[in-house]
Amino acid sequence: MEEPVVSGEEQADNDYLIKPQTFTPSLDTSHWPILLKNYDRLNARTGHYTPIPSGFSPLKRPFEEYIRYGIINLDKPANPSSPEVVAWIKRILRVSKTGHSGTLNPKVPGSLIVCIDRATRLVKSQQGAGKEYVCIARLHSSVPDVAKVARALETLTGALFQRPPLISAVKTQLRIRIIYESKLLEYDMQRHLKY
Repeated sequence: MEEPVVSGEEQADNDYLIKPQTFTPSLDTSHWPILLKNYDRLNARTGHYTPIPSGFSPLKRPFEEYIRYGIINLDKPANPSSPEVVAWIKRILRVSKTGHSGTLNPKVPGSLIVCIDRATRLVKSQQGAGKEYVCIARLHSSVPDVAKVARALETLTGALFQRPPLISAVKTQLRIRIIYESKLLEYDMQRHLKY
């Protein structure tokens, strides 16, 4: 049997919640197994669900609640730094706390996760998550066999030594980074570009 399709207007008009009840449903537990017999006469908390009238239906939640627990997945353009973008968001939304999960270099565009107010405690969990980078490289001349380029890229996996650039926000010392996958997505023969 198919469920009826509910439109967005109908969802916005109705409150989709379970209202609290004042009565306790009666149970006949005299026929239940021996350990559960007369369960209803025990001096215990009631076995029914009483929803607390708090919170909001997602369609009727005020905008302030979204900001209070908000996470913004921002497509950062090239040139502004990550702390600069986070400061802009803090000033625009007029919030007390903001945090971002990982600094992107100022010249690098990409996805920047910005946590707002109460969601800033989630920043540490996001910083430990893996990252994915997509780049465009231009070769000096054409390559006769594209498979050789793909094989060369595949050798750049595993534990590799990396030294950050001299002008960098992080400490410029040699460190080990683990690369899980490195592959050629596309190759443009006319322009000698690889993606």
